Amino acid sequence: MLLAVAGMKQDEVAATTRRLAAGGVGATAAEKAALAFARKQANSPAVGDADVDELVRQFGKEKAWQVIWWASRCHYMTKVADAFQFPLEQENPFWAMPGAKKDK
Repeated sequence: MLLAVAGMKQDEVAATTRRLAAGGVGATAAEKAALAFARKQANSPAVGDADVDELVRQFGKEKAWQVIWWASRCHYMTKVADAFQFPLEQENPFWAMPGAKKDK
């Protein structure tokens, strides 16, 4: 859903989601670093300086902070949704927003 909010069209969201689900096939070094960070953070709270340093090396200080913040927020929201057993949406609710890029 965040990809749609970022302005991606439905076909771009689908292609990006497939690529990420396949382990980041064809991803840039920066994208791979972000995926590795998010995966490690999801599996263990043992994220360390080396993990952050790699993000800074790939993205720069400001964008690395954004990767860390968004990954943390998404993990938190997933835990909250799981705790309350919220059902997943069948469709992306952001497509209904005025100005959403629905075209393929």
